[in-house]
Amino acid sequence: MKMRTMVTVKGLVQGVSYRYFTVQKAVQLNVAGWVKNLPNGDVQGCFEGEERDVLELIDWCRVGPGRAQVDRVIVDRMEFTGEFKEFHVR
Repeated sequence: MKMRTMVTVKGLVQGVSYRYFTVQKAVQLNVAGWVKNLPNGDVQGCFEGEERDVLELIDWCRVGPGRAQVDRVIVDRMEFTGEFKEFHVR
């Protein structure tokens, strides 16, 4: 089953290559969408793909890359649209 989520990651997640490693993991899992930094220091992403792959990417986001310190991950499920063909940084 396909799914779409909007994810907001809170903590020390900017300046630690969080977006770069998110792209790598998303490509590895065949998840499409995007990731970006927010002005308040959070990282936000929109993920689309097979449910198991999106959930695995969300689990990865709870830890992030080695230098990150994730305090909280907020996940909002949305209706799958299929609008993305690849994963990129916004």
